[in-house]
Amino acid sequence: MIYSFELDENDQKFVEAYTEETGESVGEMAKNALLEHIEDIMDLRAYKKAKAEFEADPVTYTLDEVATLLEIDR
Repeated sequence: MIYSFELDENDQKFVEAYTEETGESVGEMAKNALLEHIEDIMDLRAYKKAKAEFEADPVTYTLDEVATLLEIDR
């Protein structure tokens, strides 16, 4: 699938300067930036969910306690 977007002249110059410096094409840079942004949002959601779960039940275990619970020799 192909996506397109428009940039004003200042943004276009800014992007072109960056891509000239890095050697990436504008398409590569835009794709990578979009995917990284989505990953960041998903990571933040996972963090918030895990934090809420921990705050609801703030039990922690040491590595030795986990090994004992799982019957693993250390």
